[in-house]
Amino acid sequence: MVRILVLGSGAREHAIILSLLSERAGHEITSAPGNAGIAADVPVVALDPTNASVVAQYALDNDVELVVIGPEAPLVAGVSDALRNRGIAVFGPGKAAAQLEGSKTFAKRVMEEAGVPTGRATRAGNLEEAVEAIDEYGSPYVIKADGLAAGKGVLVTEDREAAIAHARYWLGYGSVLVEEFLDGQEVSLFLLSDGHDVLPLSPAQDYKRAYDGDAGPNTGGMGAYSPLPWLPDTFVDEVIDTIGLPVVRQLEKEQTPFIGLLYCGLIATADGVKVIEFNARFGDPETQVVLPRLETPLSELLLAASTGGLGRLPWPRFSNDVAVTVVLASEGYPDEVVTGRPLTGLEDAAAVEGVHLAHAATGRTEEGYRATGGRVLNVVARAADFAAARERAYEALGRIRLEGGHYRRDIAERVVR
Repeated sequence: MVRILVLGSGAREHAIILSLLSERAGHEITSAPGNAGIAADVPVVALDPTNASVVAQYALDNDVELVVIGPEAPLVAGVSDALRNRGIAVFGPGKAAAQLEGSKTFAKRVMEEAGVPTGRATRAGNLEEAVEAIDEYGSPYVIKADGLAAGKGVLVTEDREAAIAHARYWLGYGSVLVEEFLDGQEVSLFLLSDGHDVLPLSPAQDYKRAYDGDAGPNTGGMGAYSPLPWLPDTFVDEVIDTIGLPVVRQLEKEQTPFIGLLYCGLIATADGVKVIEFNARFGDPETQVVLPRLETPLSELLLAASTGGLGRLPWPRFSNDVAVTVVLASEGYPDEVVTGRPLTGLEDAAAVEGVHLAHAATGRTEEGYRATGGRVLNVVARAADFAAARERAYEALGRIRLEGGHYRRDIAERVVR
């Protein structure tokens, strides 16, 4: 039994908590700040997860043995450093290493130093530089905010004026990266890292665009599935050898060890696997389909990563079934979101065989659940094959009522075909 504090308030954190609760060890789990769905499963604490001193003091006062940081903001704010300085095991990189996600420029520099395959990129600090790079790389145009942007800082478009407008907007917050377009299938692969060694979780694929057929604006993610049966058997080994270990060892060499979850956003091109981006934490919504299939105790992996022990563990085990998740979003998401509307039918949805719900932006009053943000919840379905998992997910979604709510209807459709 381990006393664990999980920081965050989204469906990713709910998925982490559900995975920890599934173990027989009977862990004492608390979440801060959590959400209505998380609060139905474990105690929640109203503290600011980005306030390093508050989090560290709470962990000390409550004899917390492991802190798991879900979102990126506490990592970039240095919460991990504050915890480690107080002798508390924490799953999440320190502020310096978290710049792999917090700064696209930093990530590109580390990849160059480590010899990691990625696309060409130009950092632009003003609109003139951005337009020059846009015209140099040509269409399709890829524009990325250099810093954190809650999953909304990337634009891929064939519209030059839209690319320039996106660059102009994000230049108001700092610099942007203009990158060459890489053509191929996108893959998300999570690597657990203890600062020296890495262990892989199961690959997944997510859907960033808001609407069916990959139409509409980029979002934080509208769905995902795992595993990826179309990947070659050598894929994970290749990523570890050419991307994961080189990056982790480069950061170790720079005395900024990466301890936590290295999210590798990859693209399988005709010229091999290349990096699109790194994140410094579990991805959302991919976590919601990777962790339900995990058979190795998650707590064992998180503790080993936090204490330098991954090199002694075998690769994690996963079940042979498949998982599909579909995100239910509020009206207007990802732009002007309408919140506060009643959310009903959750018990009926969770009653579908093989289905569970991971809450994201939900609150609860005496009248019941309400949607409090853009991505409201994830319907997660498991089955022996993708056709059955999709059928279960969409049957469950059909039982949920949220005025103006929307979701994609083509999640994992390609892999079924």
